[in-house]
Amino acid sequence: MPTCELLKTCLFFNDKLEKMPGPAELFKDLYCRRDNSICARYLIAKELGREVIPRDLFPNHVEMAKEILENRRSTKK
Repeated sequence: MPTCELLKTCLFFNDKLEKMPGPAELFKDLYCRRDNSICARYLIAKELGREVIPRDLFPNHVEMAKEILENRRSTKK
């Protein structure tokens, strides 16, 4: 997958999150430049919209993203 189309305004990619993880540059390379389909922030943005992304969510928090998505889906039923 190409570079993520959300890079320009992504809080993580643009270092706008508090407590950026030590391996942030590695995360940016893996999740933002190589395969955004496995990025927790992208998964939420794609399905629910960017405004729903928790401010402190990092790209590798996929399990947390899945929980958020599942909770939203179950409340819509």
